Amino acid sequence: MEQNASTQARRACVEEIIRSCGTVLVACSGGVDSVLLTAVAAKVLGENACAATAVSPSLASGELEDARAAAQAVGIRHIEVATSEIENPAYVANALDRCFHCKDSAYGTFKSLADREGIAVVLDGTNADDSADFRPGRRAATLHGVRSPLAEAGMTKQEIRAWASELGLAVWDKPAAACLSSRVPYGSPVTVEKLTRIDQAESALKALGFRQCRVRDHGEVARIEVEPENLAKLLALRVEVSAAVKSVGFHYVSLDLDGFRSGSMNEVIQKP
Repeated sequence: MEQNASTQARRACVEEIIRSCGTVLVACSGGVDSVLLTAVAAKVLGENACAATAVSPSLASGELEDARAAAQAVGIRHIEVATSEIENPAYVANALDRCFHCKDSAYGTFKSLADREGIAVVLDGTNADDSADFRPGRRAATLHGVRSPLAEAGMTKQEIRAWASELGLAVWDKPAAACLSSRVPYGSPVTVEKLTRIDQAESALKALGFRQCRVRDHGEVARIEVEPENLAKLLALRVEVSAAVKSVGFHYVSLDLDGFRSGSMNEVIQKP
């Protein structure tokens, strides 16, 4: 009962943060966090809320469609805007601050859109659990005045999924997603060609039944991550998996025995 009361208090806090903004533009990527925030904003502010999705080569297949469907389901206006991070040499160079440059482009675009529309605040779906990972993009959020009601209220991923399920949102159990450039090792340039083949390879794996997967791009080598319980399944389908991944441009296909984990490229970063 105590945990339920805490969760309800955090939900109320999220709603109050949104209400206090007056008018909002929700950065909706199509994932469960941003879709939930979009639904709550629609509930709290009605026509004073809208959602926007950044469209670029780093957006994985299916994400835009999920954002569109979510916006339609909750009755909120949805705007699609092109972002140009791939034209920024600092983003392409793929140093440790790549995420900052990506988010700087997206949040800058959203802020300009909000200003044109007379909208007071841009919101994003960052949650309380995200603080445990290396996220230079948070600096961009601060720079552009973006607020994160879920994180501010202390909402965890588990609580977000439970809330999304209660609201009947189709994405409530959707696997965690991330920008396609997160599959490219730091120091290796990000290109449209790399992002395209990563997207095609992951789409092929999903078609074979692997909902949660990553294809990390190590040049000629694709390093596949699936959830540990699916390692045996992938090995049983190794011929089909290898053929599918090679067909999009990789020469070698490897399986990461540690399995899927978000942000595995960050494991090489020297921590202080």
